[in-house]
Amino acid sequence: MRCPVRRCFITSVGIGFLWLFITLKVPEEIEDDQNVMAIKGQEDNYDKRKDPRPLEDWQNLTFEYFKAIQQRRKTWLTVGISSVPQPDQRSLLYTLVSLFRASSKIEQKRLTVLVHLAHSDLTRLRETVLHISTLFSPQILAGQLLLIHAPPDAYPSMDDMRKEAHHGEFYSKQNIDHAFLMSFATRLSEYFLLLEDNVFSAPNFITHIHWKVNTMRSNPWVLLEFSNMGILGKLFHSKDLPLLAHFLLLFYKEKPLDRLIPHFRTLLAQKNPIICRPFLFYHRFSYHISNDTQKATPVQKKNPYVPDNPPGAIFTDMKVFDVHFPWEAYTLDESFFWTHNVSAGNHLTVILNHPANLSKVQVLTGTIVDGKYALKKGQVELGYDPEGMPQYCTSFTLLGHLFEGQMNQEVFLKRMGHNVSCVRLVVKADQVGGLIIRHIYLWEQNAKDMEAARSWRVTSTSQGAFYVGPWAPG
Repeated sequence: MRCPVRRCFITSVGIGFLWLFITLKVPEEIEDDQNVMAIKGQEDNYDKRKDPRPLEDWQNLTFEYFKAIQQRRKTWLTVGISSVPQPDQRSLLYTLVSLFRASSKIEQKRLTVLVHLAHSDLTRLRETVLHISTLFSPQILAGQLLLIHAPPDAYPSMDDMRKEAHHGEFYSKQNIDHAFLMSFATRLSEYFLLLEDNVFSAPNFITHIHWKVNTMRSNPWVLLEFSNMGILGKLFHSKDLPLLAHFLLLFYKEKPLDRLIPHFRTLLAQKNPIICRPFLFYHRFSYHISNDTQKATPVQKKNPYVPDNPPGAIFTDMKVFDVHFPWEAYTLDESFFWTHNVSAGNHLTVILNHPANLSKVQVLTGTIVDGKYALKKGQVELGYDPEGMPQYCTSFTLLGHLFEGQMNQEVFLKRMGHNVSCVRLVVKADQVGGLIIRHIYLWEQNAKDMEAARSWRVTSTSQGAFYVGPWAPG
């Protein structure tokens, strides 16, 4: 069904207001102007339509807007991000900073960053636009950064959303958000890269992707994956985006996005995933630090890809230097532990303050881009039955081996993940040269029930914020 003329006209005017607001950097003193408040609709009402707006309406609207407002040359790659308000409002800004800093000036000429601000609160939307337009005005004026916002009547009714929330399902809006994003991105570039709004990008990721695409010219593909985490780092041909957007609108109630994308890939005759290493994108996990207590409290979890890392102490018998300490491998930022010349039997062990029920463990070693200084032979073990003071685990069981310096292992046996007190990374062969242990991430079962009673704590000793030696001195 075609949208009513009046609704299309209102939506078009709304997009125009948003674009002018961004490019002209509307000053603070006119923030209360009612025209600006009319961004993408006259009021924040999600009850106007019971079904999402048909794809052809979105395509006609976005194509006409793009043709009339943004006359620009087609780039090689569009990075698409759909962003919703988060407890840490800086996540999107940090993601954009990482994208542009990771790209050279030459690479940026081949890049368009498209952000769908999927906010339902117009006040929050306006604040976000103001912050982005202030920090990234050169990129916006150069056409390297585009901001869009879907009309409220593109979404299901609030009754449907409440039913989903009651059943613990929140993916309908996410699917529609991304359908709108992909619909707009269709004619911007040759390729489309899907990211999230809390991402750290590897340096020169565009060059790495371009090299991989060139190596795949003789092999037809639908989807290349530059990350193994959910929807992060998924590369598509832009010519496939209309079909993908339509597919998401057809099944937006059925499954979350990270499960619909593999189905779409198989429908287009790519049976197996194509995983591209090294991974170029990682989630940025934010936490707040209180200077007076040295406690770090993780922000509320955005999605199941964010680890929990329950509080604990770090022990190691590897060499420790004055920078990049062992505990940095267990933080939720981009810090890491650096050592060198490790021997078989060396370990880095996390001893949890309280036994935890773990559902997944991820260990990352080596540099992000080229995998240098990775642990060549290693394994991860789970420990139980702690004793002594300070505590140490009396029994361990093997969880998995590292492959190319990484391990991302679900704990399938509940009895194995139950009451875990230690997670130990063990070196299995002598290794000469540097070693980077970048991250040890732990996911808990039913972690939400434990969050209120727990907080991050960095335990300090006279030697620093970690314990050194096979076990810490008493």
